[in-house]
Amino acid sequence: MRDMNHTADSDRSVYFTSLGCSKNLVDSQVMLGHLVQDKFKVVNDPTEAKVIVVNTCSFVEAAKKESIETVLELADFKNLEKGQCEALVMSGCMSQRYSHDLEAEIPEVDLFIGTGEYSKISQLLSLLKDGKLEKKSFVDVPKYIHSELDPRINTNPGHMAYLKVSEGCDRNCTFCIIPTLRGSLRSRSIESLVKEAKALGEKGVRELNLISQDFSSYGKDLIGEKEKGIASNQIYPLLSALSEVEEIDWLRIFYFYPDDLTEDVMDLIASNSKICHYLDMPIQHFSNKMLKRMNRFITGEEIVNKIKILREKIPNIVLRTSVIVGFPGETEEDFQTLLNAVIELKFDHLGVFKYSDEEGTPAFRLPEKIDQETINDRYQQVYEAQKEIVEEKNQSMLGEVMEVLVEGPHPETDLLIVGRSKGQAPDIDGMIIINDGLAYPGDMVSVKITEAHEYDLIGKIIPSDK
Repeated sequence: MRDMNHTADSDRSVYFTSLGCSKNLVDSQVMLGHLVQDKFKVVNDPTEAKVIVVNTCSFVEAAKKESIETVLELADFKNLEKGQCEALVMSGCMSQRYSHDLEAEIPEVDLFIGTGEYSKISQLLSLLKDGKLEKKSFVDVPKYIHSELDPRINTNPGHMAYLKVSEGCDRNCTFCIIPTLRGSLRSRSIESLVKEAKALGEKGVRELNLISQDFSSYGKDLIGEKEKGIASNQIYPLLSALSEVEEIDWLRIFYFYPDDLTEDVMDLIASNSKICHYLDMPIQHFSNKMLKRMNRFITGEEIVNKIKILREKIPNIVLRTSVIVGFPGETEEDFQTLLNAVIELKFDHLGVFKYSDEEGTPAFRLPEKIDQETINDRYQQVYEAQKEIVEEKNQSMLGEVMEVLVEGPHPETDLLIVGRSKGQAPDIDGMIIINDGLAYPGDMVSVKITEAHEYDLIGKIIPSDK
């Protein structure tokens, strides 16, 4: 986390670690905002902290392991020979899911905060310090979502921010624990989102990344029963309103399921210069049998057709998706259907996940589990196919001139600059490495691509005619 030079009591120093997804990161930024507002001082060294907070993830087994390891590692700073921590806090999805079990397993943790209680962190810490807490865990059915009125500290680079448009999910995919961890869909109003967007823009943010558990359902909980079948009733005005925020140059959309992607929204993306021609569209599979077992209300043919319409309307659209291999009951024929679609559709960015059993999900109880060796082999086949696709796409970009948002110096050398095009999302996609020209973080520059690597592109800045 960046240094926060706020006046604070020396006994109210806090070290913060945020794990998992960008949605979790926004929760962390809101927690930091509340803490700083209540005169906590944010420190970047856990040895200096009286309070240590770990905002955890428990989406898959690897995330749970990382969360536990991080908490145990930071618990060492409660030892006076190593640090001065007086309160160790575990928040987020891991606390929501396992708080009572973790109370017994990790007694070093003083406070567990669920995904719907994080705005209470300052209040709970004050009660803890005064010895007035009667329990360790504060976990309930998640109903809260922050608004523009909540304090928030943007820990991302100053020119970029995430904007959480909704929380929770009503899809109930059989492999997913998110509805249990995050609750039912709760959308923020367009007015609230526009106000936060303007506030971020006034602080220098130029790129807004629109995130949620399910962007395609945004607003369904805000409108009447008759209109709920068409999510774009709310998505279209949301995107239109956000694009009118003067300070913001780029709007990027994540987690838009193909089921609710309507042609009016496609047309808006195509015609609006501020909305990046980039779409994160979770697919998971193309086999109809697998989609049905996953409780996805769409067929593989409908997904392919939706993508074809999207590309007809927006020829330069950059598509990111995610797929799962080894879902229970996935036959070799099912897998080949998935692999063939990946090869045919040539996604620009693709994440492939190995299915893992997650207790509490319907898929956990499904028969016909796939052995790990087969899952690993199928993962590798999709990975290699996508690697070839990306290399081919990157080679095709040689000589192109792209608008690039400059991030800053290359992490490995000050002699190079890194940035991203509209087709590259922060943290998860490749970068554009600039080896000729001068620019600063937050600058928009034109870059001519001169080299193509496996995931990254290299180019030089083309001087403006102005």
